[in-house]
Amino acid sequence: MAEAKTKATSVSVEEYLASKASPEQLTDCKALMVLLKKVTKQSPKMWGPSIVGYGSYSYKYDSGRTGESCLTGFAVRGKEFVVYLIAESQEQQALLAKLGKHKMGKACLYFKRLADLDATVLESLVSASVAETKRRHTVAGGA
Repeated sequence: MAEAKTKATSVSVEEYLASKASPEQLTDCKALMVLLKKVTKQSPKMWGPSIVGYGSYSYKYDSGRTGESCLTGFAVRGKEFVVYLIAESQEQQALLAKLGKHKMGKACLYFKRLADLDATVLESLVSASVAETKRRHTVAGGA
């Protein structure tokens, strides 16, 4: 069975951000870091080469494949940011409608600037996502 590519590393979060984020993006990165730390009560850690992740959980697919991932996190993707979260419920969908200018993939929230989003709504989305992940999976360290 193939090993997961995205796992916690010892790479410096600050070095990653310095190498990927523009000065304007760095301001948003710092604000995202404050928000994600507040919600998860965890410090950031690099997951794979490009995800600033918070906390961790273990998962097991129906196929038997297991792995570990961060509860939530973000990455700088060129001129966009991506925040990793679950937004499947009706409540989460209603929050997305109030969030501001963004695109949503399966578990990826894409946006260009934090100023385009309602910060309170973003915090609610992340909080609900973390709670749902904890409900579905085994969380490491009681995070």
